[in-house]
Amino acid sequence: MDIRGCTWLLLLSLLQGQSHQALRRSKRRWVLTTLELEEEDPGPFPKLVGELFNNMSNNVSLIYLIRGPGVDEFPEIGLFSIEDQQNGKIYVHRSVDREVTPSFMVYFDAVDRSTGRVVDESLIFNIRIRDVNDHAPQFPEKEFNISVKENQAAGQSVFQLLTVDLDQGNTPNSQVLYFLVSQTPLLRESGFRIDLISGEVRLSGCLNYETAPWFTLIIRATDCGEPSLSSTTTIHVSVEDGNNHMPTFTEDHYNIQISENQVEWGMLYLPVQDRDSPFTPAWRTQFNILDGNEEEHFDIMTDPETNQGVLNVIKPLDYETQAAHSLIIIVENQEQLFSCEEGQLQPSTKVVASTTVSVKVVDANDPPAFHPRTFIISEEDGARPGIQLGYFNATDPDRITSQIRYKLVHDPANWVTVDEKSGVVTTKRQIDRESPHVNDSFYTIIVHAVDNGLPQLTGTGTLMLFLSDVNDNAPTLQSHSQHLEMCESAGNKPLLLEAEDADLDPYSDPFTFDLDSAQRDVYDTWMLRTKHGEGRSAELIMLRSLPPGDYLVPLFIGDRQGLTQKQTVHVRICSCPSGSKCENRSDTGLLWWALSPMCVAVLALAAALLFLLRCHFAFGPKRLGGFIPSDNGHQTLIVYNEESKALSAQGHNMFFEPRGMRNRSSTPVCLDRLVPRCPQKLLEGRVMETWSQKLHTVDMLEGDTGYLPHVYREEGECEGAETLSSLTFLEQDLSPELLDYLSSKSTPSEAMCSASRVPL
Repeated sequence: MDIRGCTWLLLLSLLQGQSHQALRRSKRRWVLTTLELEEEDPGPFPKLVGELFNNMSNNVSLIYLIRGPGVDEFPEIGLFSIEDQQNGKIYVHRSVDREVTPSFMVYFDAVDRSTGRVVDESLIFNIRIRDVNDHAPQFPEKEFNISVKENQAAGQSVFQLLTVDLDQGNTPNSQVLYFLVSQTPLLRESGFRIDLISGEVRLSGCLNYETAPWFTLIIRATDCGEPSLSSTTTIHVSVEDGNNHMPTFTEDHYNIQISENQVEWGMLYLPVQDRDSPFTPAWRTQFNILDGNEEEHFDIMTDPETNQGVLNVIKPLDYETQAAHSLIIIVENQEQLFSCEEGQLQPSTKVVASTTVSVKVVDANDPPAFHPRTFIISEEDGARPGIQLGYFNATDPDRITSQIRYKLVHDPANWVTVDEKSGVVTTKRQIDRESPHVNDSFYTIIVHAVDNGLPQLTGTGTLMLFLSDVNDNAPTLQSHSQHLEMCESAGNKPLLLEAEDADLDPYSDPFTFDLDSAQRDVYDTWMLRTKHGEGRSAELIMLRSLPPGDYLVPLFIGDRQGLTQKQTVHVRICSCPSGSKCENRSDTGLLWWALSPMCVAVLALAAALLFLLRCHFAFGPKRLGGFIPSDNGHQTLIVYNEESKALSAQGHNMFFEPRGMRNRSSTPVCLDRLVPRCPQKLLEGRVMETWSQKLHTVDMLEGDTGYLPHVYREEGECEGAETLSSLTFLEQDLSPELLDYLSSKSTPSEAMCSASRVPL
């Protein structure tokens, strides 16, 4: 029979449990017995485990080899061996712990003794270690400490026990049962029990902290193996005190007295008794005023150290309103009260403890009371002095016939007076709603009422004077809209004008904005534009290009009722060399450029007049024969007509000073037949008219920022001085009549200065 055609026989089940399939495989030639070990086998060793052979040994001399875990690999090397390589018997050399290694996967080979060649595939199988009950169930701790509330309901779980058994799972060796071995102290009405399968510790009956504040339980866990093994643990149970004792007052009635109009803390302490454990929720108390505190004058709290009730007066009592009070006060614990009936917890049905406090109010001097304390009176804005606004009404709660004096203590604008006896409030000044002392149209007046008791006491009343608005204020420009700047290059960019009105609606916005038509050419230069819905502002638009300078734009602003007021907008147009914003000018520089043309004109006029006086003074004695001094000091003679000076010197050498002009600066008047009487007035008028025209020309230069004052000559120099071109009187500027009175030809001031050599 060919070796490849031989049929292998398998006597025992292989690891996969498919022995019937193995019998049909042609390559399986292994024959083996059962390989199973019992753990913790005491021996003797070595001990036969089983035997195997290969049927090829009938034709070939074979050697059997073994390898794998337990042979030449971890976890246990040298545990198994083949004693005789020819017969395939397997031996174990020591005991095995199943909990360490539950099985071994071993490899068997058949080798040709002559060639050393493996003649068949390796046989792989498990050597299974059979479990024995060699481990008792173990608790994680030898002792446990737990606490249970006294008001824990019967049947509830208070603790869960767990054990570990290292024996094979799902076998009797690892199945555990729990038993309550003992309970100390052992009480009939209260105790514990344990669930046989789950190990849950449950409460049986009611606990009583005062009877047994603690328990000791011994629990045993036993497995179901043969023989059964067990272990024990101890549970120490601490009982937490619950509220099964009601607090009670030490007294059932209290009498106290207190003065009226006072707030007092700790006016009465209410001690209580409670047999529960101190400083626990079952012992701590909370008090309530059940009756007699409808007006909430009293309050009660708990002293955390003594557990007493503390009664307080938080709102002053009034003897005249109620002279006595009766308070019913109850006390409870923070934790709900319970009781145990027939081994079951029940909410307590006992009535809470209570006590009565009788409070007597002692009369004292009360301050006057206003009726009402605050009242509102409406009056029109601008009310005149002498108007009766209303009156304060105060009474003394202590006595009907008490005399009360009224005293004004708050009237910041000093608008009113208050009659000391009647309390009547009367205006003494005109009332203005726009006063800073008026807040949201209300003006506050405060008055004290003083009684005649001992000591004198004071009550306070308040009058809120509501001022209804009248249209007594016209709208005005806001400060930032009164002075505006714009660059010359800005063209017709609008300038925003914003107005305000101190009056209220309907005497305020929307406003109307109109240019002043009395200003010449104002409509050719400026235009006002308002936007719909913006009743407090307008836009000022420049219609034509203006040179740099300062301009005044007059306009009228009116409120909704038509009350208008003229306003002026100061517009500065500048060249803006640095960009789109005018350069700032210092105040000193701005004042200088504004006043410099006027100063030059005034100084030039003064210098010209001084030149004339000095020159005429120097030559006056040569032209006139004599001089009659005035009794009012040094006088100056001005010769008005050069042609008539001879006559004057010969026959009309008489001078007088008109009445009403006798002063140090007056000038004598010459009486000449050819000269009209008092020519000085005519001369003054002509000179003033001419100088006004000159100064008007100078004023036109004020807006020119590039105009600088001209220096005509330094101090001390006279010859060759330039003419004061802008101030010189030309011949054609004066009328012929005026020239006749002055001289045949007007002499320039520089010529007079040159001829006279009079130092200035």
